[in-house]
Amino acid sequence: MKVIPLKASAGITGFGHGGAEYTEIEQSLDMLIMPNAGATFIGRASGTSMQGVGIFDGDLLIIDRSTRPEEGDVIVASYNREFVCKVLDFKNGRLLSASPEYPPVQINAYDDFSFEGVVTSSIRVFRGSQGIKSRLS
Repeated sequence: MKVIPLKASAGITGFGHGGAEYTEIEQSLDMLIMPNAGATFIGRASGTSMQGVGIFDGDLLIIDRSTRPEEGDVIVASYNREFVCKVLDFKNGRLLSASPEYPPVQINAYDDFSFEGVVTSSIRVFRGSQGIKSRLS
């Protein structure tokens, strides 16, 4: 995959001209974001509870089932038969949102809980092939 060695700021006014020099990166994009492809799946974020860690409504989540969860990881779990994306508070047995608007969720013995994977990356889709657009418009 060829890329332009360019760091773009939010105030960008243009890209390099057509003759800009490209460099080659060693890995394909799928290897960069899904090194454990056989144990990885993609989900779509819904809601606003994870905006504090940069995950917004409609973002794609790269979820690795082979990665062992650690304290503070962003994870996907099945909680009472609903998929949730939360920060893992392993020590206290809680799931935390990344927004003060949502309280922590205590995991109890009577809850139906299963760990599904660690969110290793997220991708913001502004305009996809199916016409999916940013929610800002």
